[in-house]
Amino acid sequence: MTNEQDILKALENIYAPGGISLTRVVSGIVISDGKAFVSLTGDPQKPQPWEVARRNAEMAIKALPGVEAAIVTLTADRVAGSRQPSHKHDHDHAGHDHGHKHTAAPPPSRQSSSSSLANVRFMIAVASGKGGVGKSTTAVNLALGLSAQGWRVGLLDADIYGPSAPRLFGLNKKPIVEEGKLLPLEAHGVKIMSMGFLVDEKTPMVWRGPMVTQALMQMLNEVKWGELDAMIIDMPPGTGDVQLTIAQHAALSGAVIVSTPQDLALIDARRAVAMFQKVETPILGVIENMSYFQCPHCGGRSEIFSHGGARHDAEKLSVPFLGEAPLDMRIRETSDAGLPIVSADPNSPQAAVYLGLAAKIKTLLETQKRKQAPNIVVG
Repeated sequence: MTNEQDILKALENIYAPGGISLTRVVSGIVISDGKAFVSLTGDPQKPQPWEVARRNAEMAIKALPGVEAAIVTLTADRVAGSRQPSHKHDHDHAGHDHGHKHTAAPPPSRQSSSSSLANVRFMIAVASGKGGVGKSTTAVNLALGLSAQGWRVGLLDADIYGPSAPRLFGLNKKPIVEEGKLLPLEAHGVKIMSMGFLVDEKTPMVWRGPMVTQALMQMLNEVKWGELDAMIIDMPPGTGDVQLTIAQHAALSGAVIVSTPQDLALIDARRAVAMFQKVETPILGVIENMSYFQCPHCGGRSEIFSHGGARHDAEKLSVPFLGEAPLDMRIRETSDAGLPIVSADPNSPQAAVYLGLAAKIKTLLETQKRKQAPNIVVG
C-alpha cells in the first residue's frame, strides 16, 4: 500500500518553476481507500507553469502501486521555495496550516469545454444563502423528479466540507477509475459524484479555499458523466469561492434558490440571488422549503416558520417563484433512510410537490437559450 513517503519519493525528481523539487512545496497529503489527495504550494504569479507541475505530479502519483485515483491541488500561501515546509503531514488534514499567511490562488483554467461536460445539456445550481434550509434534500428530489420525466440526470455534491449525497442516496461504495477518470455512482437512475464517496465520513476535510475549488473542478471535469440532459449541482451554502468558481468554469443554465420563509433565511437568500445575477447566471426561480406543516393526525396546517416570505421576495426581486415544499416527517424519514421521497413513494402527495417543481424547471430550461460561461473579474 502506497504511503506518504512513497508519494514524496515519487515527487523528488519532478520540478516546479525555478527548478524546485515538488517535495519542497507539498503542504498536505491524505491517503484514503486508494485515493491520494496532495496539495502543493505554488506561486500565484505563474499559474501556467504551476499547472504543468500539478499535472506531472498527478501522473506520477497515479502510477504508484495501489493508487486508484490522485487529486493534486494548488494553494498559494507563499511564493514557492521561499521557505521549506515540514513533511510531518497529518493524514486526516490535507492543507494543514503551517503558519503562512493565506492569499488567493489563481483560478484554474476554464474547463467548461471539457469532454466530461461536453454532453451535458443543462447545468443547474441548487443554492441557498445559508445552511439548514433543506437545500440538499430539495436538490436530490429535483434530480429524481427530472429523471422521472425521462431525462438523464446527474448530481454533483459540491459541498466538500459537508457532503450529503452519500447519505441521501444510501450509498457507501467507492467509485472506480476507468481510463484515468472516476465513474460516478448510480442510484434511482441518477449518476452521482461526491467527495463523501472518496473520503470516510469521519475524516474532517480541513482544506483551504484553493484546494476546495481545485478538487471541485476535478470532480466536474475528471468524472465520466456521459450524456446527460441535466446536471444538478448541490451547492454548499453561502456565496463564496465555490459558487464563483462554478459560475466561472461551468456554463450554468440557471440557479434555483432554496429558502425557508423566515426573515433570517430570506436575507441570505437575497444575497444568493444577487450573487448569481452579478455573474450573469439566470435565476430559474425560488423555492420556499418548510413552508408549512400538515399534521398527519388531525390534518391541521401550521406555518411554523411563517409563510409566503419567499414568494414575496421573488416578486420583489422580479424572479420566478417556483412553489412551496412542506415540512414533513415522511420527507425526513425517507431522506434519512437513503430513499428520497420521489423514489420511495412517487405517488405520494409529498413526491407530487417535487415532481411539480421539477416539471416547472424542465419547462424553463427547454424554453431558454443555453448560456455560455461568462468571464468574471472579482476585484
